[in-house]
Amino acid sequence: MSDRDNEVPAAGRPIVLRGGTVLTMDDAHTVLTHADVLVVGDRIAAVGTALEVPEGTQEIDATGGIVMPGMIDTHRHMWQTAMRGYGADWTLTQYFVWYYLEHGKAFRPEDVYAGNLLSAWDALEAGVTTTVDWSHGLQTVDHAEAAVDALQAVPGRFVLAYGNIQAGPWEWTSDPAVRAFLERRRRGAGDLLGFQLAFDVTGDPTFPEKAAFEAARDLGLPVTTHAGVWGATNDDGIRLMHEHGFMTPETVYVHASTLSTDSYQRIAATGGSVSVSTESEQSAGQGYPSTWQVRRYDIPVSLSMDTSVWWSSDLFSAMRTTLGADRSREHLEAHTLGETVTHVHLRAEQVVDWATRGGARALGRDDLGRLEPGAKADVVLIKNDQSPVSFPLLNPYGHVAFQAQRGDVHTVLVDGRVVKHAHHLVGVDLPAVRRTIDATVEHLRSSMGEEAWTRGMNPDLPHDEVLDNPYQYTDYKSDSTHDAYHDVQADPVP
Repeated sequence: MSDRDNEVPAAGRPIVLRGGTVLTMDDAHTVLTHADVLVVGDRIAAVGTALEVPEGTQEIDATGGIVMPGMIDTHRHMWQTAMRGYGADWTLTQYFVWYYLEHGKAFRPEDVYAGNLLSAWDALEAGVTTTVDWSHGLQTVDHAEAAVDALQAVPGRFVLAYGNIQAGPWEWTSDPAVRAFLERRRRGAGDLLGFQLAFDVTGDPTFPEKAAFEAARDLGLPVTTHAGVWGATNDDGIRLMHEHGFMTPETVYVHASTLSTDSYQRIAATGGSVSVSTESEQSAGQGYPSTWQVRRYDIPVSLSMDTSVWWSSDLFSAMRTTLGADRSREHLEAHTLGETVTHVHLRAEQVVDWATRGGARALGRDDLGRLEPGAKADVVLIKNDQSPVSFPLLNPYGHVAFQAQRGDVHTVLVDGRVVKHAHHLVGVDLPAVRRTIDATVEHLRSSMGEEAWTRGMNPDLPHDEVLDNPYQYTDYKSDSTHDAYHDVQADPVP
């Protein structure tokens, strides 16, 4: 590879990615081989083979690689990223205690800024060009200002889903300061920053969340909500939302793992979508990852990674674990009936679709998630000539879902701008980001105290009872067995 191949394309000039396998993610499921994608300005100008391009177009060699739309994560608690890996052994209950009841209150505006900054660069590095910041750590408007400042400091596409777990949604949505913030930051935000409201519905029959839904309607903002979470949010919340007319096509239901047929039917009938966080659901305990359920009702699906305090922060992991969980459930259900699955229902193409077009549909952005003329130029090139896993490239959807990893992301464009090239982020000062994160970790650690810090990371092991096993009391090497064995060996049957 020459130095020229590593040069970052200059801003403002057209770009063509040449000779790759192109997953257009269009309605016709078009896959092109040895094909080109031309970007002019912030749009896809053309897709095809041997494209004629404007004079001065910069070329990126995509030979042997996969060109696909930028991935879209519809639910990521970005503010928690400074705690990456801290809660690897938590359950959902321990997460609630740590963030909701105890130490989440210690996050300052600068700590929210630090987490968002790291998470935003993290997403781009993995080919996630649009991320919904499910930002429920906004205890004050100053925290919200810091969250948006961090998002706008990174050249990605983001949606701030405003939330506050330290107050009821009927309280903070009625705060004039919060409304003023949302109205002010939306003005002139441009195409790269959107807004939602993020809150949960507990199922309280008095439906106190009604005021928050009314605020969302007044502000013209969609709602994203954790639904179908075991022990927290379930069917009563869905019923109340539906009966009061607050289930809309723009509503995103996160997890949706423990709902009844009635709730899934209400979601399907009102056009909402489900954001599935498989690594989260299968580890924390929200319920079994819901794709095996929601696809029965033809509910649109998008993917998300939830939080780096536990899990991977890329959608390759999300696609892989979603396929695994759905297929595992399908086999288990069949085996329970004494049957065998000979053809799996969920295919690799579907999870790639959910990671791209599914996210675009959830956000109401039909200009994202596809590589077609006129679409926004959010583009990912998966190519790694130094990896033996990069070839052969036989099933491109299967390669993306099961073989590729974040280290294989060669180039990323957002809105036509190159933000990663030749496996390196463009324009990031990672040492400065690290210093920002280090300051947040030091603040949290010192405010908690060393004992609490260590205890929080290492929850107690449960005291499991050992079930009686009659076979453990039988010595298969008893004298009688031993003697009989040797008698047979000494006098074998002819």
